[in-house]
Amino acid sequence: MISDKFVIVGAVISLLGTSTYIRDTLKGKTRPNRISWLMWTLAPLVAFAAELSKGVGLQSLMTFAAGFSPLLVLVASFVNRKSVWKLTSFDVTCGVLSFLGLLLWAVTREGNIAIVFSILADGLAAVPTVIKSYSHPDSENWIAFASAAVSAALTLLSIDNWTFANYGFPLYILAICITFVLLIRFRLGLRLKSLKPA
Repeated sequence: MISDKFVIVGAVISLLGTSTYIRDTLKGKTRPNRISWLMWTLAPLVAFAAELSKGVGLQSLMTFAAGFSPLLVLVASFVNRKSVWKLTSFDVTCGVLSFLGLLLWAVTREGNIAIVFSILADGLAAVPTVIKSYSHPDSENWIAFASAAVSAALTLLSIDNWTFANYGFPLYILAICITFVLLIRFRLGLRLKSLKPA
């Protein structure tokens, strides 16, 4: 276990990585899917509130950063309207299902259930961007996801009380961000497509 002060370092790394995504969004190089980024703002902030209610300490800072960073990207997507990825009915469906997950949490009001529904909501919100990253990796920025993965890893390494409230959301963030790095930086989707027989 490392000092929980590394969670602060991780949050700074995550925000620095997000700044590259914002820069690329403002330039029109990166085209965020607004449904994903909206829900990536809401779901972690719900999880953050749930973590606080369950007594999670400094480790909850990573979850807050996981919600605040997408908010900045979402705002940037409205500055350069040409940088936005075209939404499909599938994207909207994922967004609605994601939002329903958050509503289900509102009914239960139990911290661990809120974290589970936040992870489900965040995961559903990720589906459109996973598909986009699979087929159009150059429309995304892998650095933002890699920095969020580092932040999540540092958070996990700092945990001394392994309860679901402490590790649930950071573990999910680590897994989804590694998926994005593989799809964007290493173009895993395009490589898999090229292996298919013609």
